[in-house]
Amino acid sequence: MKTRLIAAALAAALAPLSFAAGEAKNVIFFLGDGMGPVTTTAARIWKYKEEGSLTMDTLPYTARVKTYSLDAQTTDSAPSMAAYMTGVKTRNDVLSMNGDTFAKAPGKDPVTNVSNAVTQCPASGNGAPSTTLLELAIARGQATGVVSTARLTHATPAATYAHSCHRDAEYEIARQAVPGGAGFNSALGSGVDVLLGGISGYWRPYNAATTPRGRPDGRNLVAELQAQGYHFVNDLGSLNAAPTGAGSKLIGLFDQALSQGHMSYELDRNPHLEPSLAQMTTKTIDILAKNPKGFFLMVEGGRIDHALHGTNAARALADTIAFDDAIQAAIAKVKSFDPDLSNTLIVVTADHDHTMAFNGYGKRGSDPLGLSVNYANGAPNTDVNGNSYTTLVFGNGSNRPATRGPLDAATVTAKDYLQEVAIRKGGPGSETHGGGDVMLFAAGAGARTFKGTIDNTRVFGLVKTAAGY
Repeated sequence: MKTRLIAAALAAALAPLSFAAGEAKNVIFFLGDGMGPVTTTAARIWKYKEEGSLTMDTLPYTARVKTYSLDAQTTDSAPSMAAYMTGVKTRNDVLSMNGDTFAKAPGKDPVTNVSNAVTQCPASGNGAPSTTLLELAIARGQATGVVSTARLTHATPAATYAHSCHRDAEYEIARQAVPGGAGFNSALGSGVDVLLGGISGYWRPYNAATTPRGRPDGRNLVAELQAQGYHFVNDLGSLNAAPTGAGSKLIGLFDQALSQGHMSYELDRNPHLEPSLAQMTTKTIDILAKNPKGFFLMVEGGRIDHALHGTNAARALADTIAFDDAIQAAIAKVKSFDPDLSNTLIVVTADHDHTMAFNGYGKRGSDPLGLSVNYANGAPNTDVNGNSYTTLVFGNGSNRPATRGPLDAATVTAKDYLQEVAIRKGGPGSETHGGGDVMLFAAGAGARTFKGTIDNTRVFGLVKTAAGY
């Protein structure tokens, strides 16, 4: 009898929680690129101390997500984000296509020598597009938005609105977003309502002097979008001044960090000139929320990943906090018209992990960017040769000295410091993704279905059901 009661209680605990399919009129999908568990933990302690919480930590439903791709234990951003957006496993470098697609890198334009400007994806015979959540939202008549601190044509944002056999075909990807133009993705209807991200080169015509990485086909996609009713913005002032009335369309390309190829890292951003991720997110919600049928919005903290590739923990943590600030701002904005989130699903996750590790046994209250200090006496912890080391280190990357020497707190907490690594891979930016699971946090309509350890393709199904697509 006791055994039967235990079995019944266990079955009840494991049974799916009931909810009304389609209860989420609005969906906001937050993606912290490369934001693994160590990154969120370190960012939380850096900003709020051990006892504090990130906004994402306070969301009531959580899950662990497996991120492997069709052909790799460790995914890159394209197939992982595509798995979230389409529910289909694909090979590394493939963007929102099906599993029959093989990656084919784009080529150099023979006239201008612009790299990756010529797509090598055949018109047929190499897989087929997989429908994305954003396309499903458009088919329902909803408003849609894509916001990123990376380039709008980068893998994560591109996976929402474009399909390609290779993520590097960014000139081809850009034209898929332009209604009525050659190469337009017709599944986007009249186009994505709001597009905000970094760098205009992929959208502007090539000019050897002014836009050496511009489009060799000579098209000005910004002008084409404006002809389709889009309002163009390129700095904080023009973003703030952009219209938000019903039916407004917005394209924002922020070139303030041209040397970085994306928008600025948060530690480098001029707050008077370049918008924060939170500012871009709330502006987008102001526009999308005017649609009575609801909306789908994807928001990416894209530069977390770039800082981690560079083993630059300071910028990675600061961009994680900026990403979390955007989540907080979005929830506050949504609660102004949906107070209990009964009509809005908020999902926060990452596409993959990195190789950053958190050394023990540090003293509580110490700076995670600083030296590892002993919890008993506050003195620096040391290696076998008596040299100090940092709390945060990486499995691989560029900074592996032939002989380790002592470190000092001022050096290792500077924003340009690159943490030491176990395996030297090459120059700055050479650190790889990690294969570990990532966390998912959810709140609002349909959020209670996100639980346990799930595949990234399963996330697509849960969002799709919650939204009733």
